[in-house]
Amino acid sequence: MTFSILAFVLLMLMGMPIAFVIGISGVIWFLQQPYLPKVIPIQLALSQTQSFALLAIPLFIIAGNIMNSAGVTKKLFDFAGVLVGHMHGGLAQISAVLSALMGGVSGSSIADAAMETRMLGPEMLKRGYPKGFAVAVSVWTSLVVPIIPPGIAFILYGSIAQVSIGRLFAAGILPGLIFTVVYMIVIWISAMRLKLKPEREKRAAPSEVLRSLRANIWSLVFPFLLIIGLRGGIFTPSEVGALAIFYGIAIGMLVYKEMNLKRFFTETLDNSLGDIGSIMAILMMSQVFTYGLVWERIPEKLSNILLNVTDSRILLMILISFFLVFLGLFLDATAMILMLTPVFYPVAQVLGINPIHFALVFILSAAMGNQTPPVGASMYAGCSVLGASIEEYTKASIPFLISTILVILLLILVPHLTLVVPDLIFGR
Repeated sequence: MTFSILAFVLLMLMGMPIAFVIGISGVIWFLQQPYLPKVIPIQLALSQTQSFALLAIPLFIIAGNIMNSAGVTKKLFDFAGVLVGHMHGGLAQISAVLSALMGGVSGSSIADAAMETRMLGPEMLKRGYPKGFAVAVSVWTSLVVPIIPPGIAFILYGSIAQVSIGRLFAAGILPGLIFTVVYMIVIWISAMRLKLKPEREKRAAPSEVLRSLRANIWSLVFPFLLIIGLRGGIFTPSEVGALAIFYGIAIGMLVYKEMNLKRFFTETLDNSLGDIGSIMAILMMSQVFTYGLVWERIPEKLSNILLNVTDSRILLMILISFFLVFLGLFLDATAMILMLTPVFYPVAQVLGINPIHFALVFILSAAMGNQTPPVGASMYAGCSVLGASIEEYTKASIPFLISTILVILLLILVPHLTLVVPDLIFGR
């Protein structure tokens, strides 16, 4: 496995796309095993495209793009403005709330970061927001999106670790709200320091909030339908993804009337194909690489090393979390979930850590890689829209980075924050 890992590091430093890095490194391992048939890597890669559970991923990606094309994003933006437009740094506060609302729509932090920067960034600059801060707000608040259902990361993790995807969806709700509140506090403190004004003079009256809620009810109800459908055993995650597509088309064509067939085929499906292709390529290649890890008993060896260091559940989760945050400086979050779930999940099982609690901390720690330099995909998406430099973004990101790490530590120390909602919905 040594040559494969060296090849992985070298190819990644050369800037090769991560799917090819993983696939080539995995094939190198197979070439060193003369007794294994060379057709196995092909079979492993193709087997990932035959998983019914993973069918939910392309379905939710299409559904998220449909929701955007259907006008749902604009409706949620208006609703967020009514709720928090009166606060200091109003546009930035809207970004935080919008990300929480978009968690029930897109499921992708990268898509959310690009969309919010494009939608809110130019207006922030007109109002005197520093460029780095404007990007940092949109990028870091998008971290909430993958953990508020339906998050694609939960589907990946649940399929690999054989953990209930419905419970994972439910587990993300309360932490997602906690992150939203914490980011709003960070934004408020920064806005006071930068003397950024509210978007409206006073708080919206209850009647105005109710009117806006009524106008946006079709956009807000979907995450609840999703949880109810999974809890009741009515739908599997893949079937919920298919339902989401039909739900989005119905909203866009019949309710908001902002979608037509031409826009569906030329815009929605076109955007979806690129997203699906990149994720499925990583998914297929990761299976080739992971096979070598399991064959070499890397999870078992790592488990023994970690258990020799400590038998404390809390300390072990902190060590794994910081290791994932460090790897996120160099690796894509999707790749980390696919490659490292089979490595670290058995370690958590040995110590008896609740699988749902561990999954949420694991996914959050890995997802931070999209926000951190030098390879953060969400970071590059936001910076490219506004033309901000990585230095400007990094400087403005420090308060968000610190607050994110503190919240993850809180979730590790207080498992109840992660487990209370799934226990209420699905039972203990």
